[in-house]
Amino acid sequence: MIIVGVGIGPGMMTQEAEEAIGRARLIYGSKRSIDLAREYIDPDCIVREIEDYKRLSSLPEEAVVLSTGDPMLSGLGYLPGRVIPGISSLQVACARLKISELDVVPITVHGRRMDPEAIASELSRNKSVFLLTDDSTDLEGVCRLLEERGLARSVLALTDLGYPQERIERGSTASPPQAPGLSCVLIGPL
Repeated sequence: MIIVGVGIGPGMMTQEAEEAIGRARLIYGSKRSIDLAREYIDPDCIVREIEDYKRLSSLPEEAVVLSTGDPMLSGLGYLPGRVIPGISSLQVACARLKISELDVVPITVHGRRMDPEAIASELSRNKSVFLLTDDSTDLEGVCRLLEERGLARSVLALTDLGYPQERIERGSTASPPQAPGLSCVLIGPL
């Protein structure tokens, strides 16, 4: 199996990823990842939208699995097989904001339970925290906790990175911006 990062938006796929997709005979991916890769998929390739993420590890050995962004940042890199990296939301966010990735700690809360203690711990070490969020993320609650602990910081919500409608909204822990759907949130001394 090959897990291929298709980047976070149009034009953000590596040449290695494009070539692997072009050689594939069987591809699995989310609707979004298939849309991002469509121009590189051979017309004779069988393409299936992923319906059950829990069954991915049992896919055939020849399958190519598309992962949005980079498979190793909250993606499908945990699956068995070779991984081809993609351009991640963390990379793009840091580039847009001109922040070194070395100063940022990524924490995913997309599809997971948020650990406010981990966020507070990193901020107390003067790191910035990069959160991959979803609709269930209680950003306001985390920001309240940080304020109560004397960890007032800037908060940026980055939505639709890599797409024409990309937005970066600025706020603070006292007044956090909205982070709808699948967003990235950067909290720190920005």
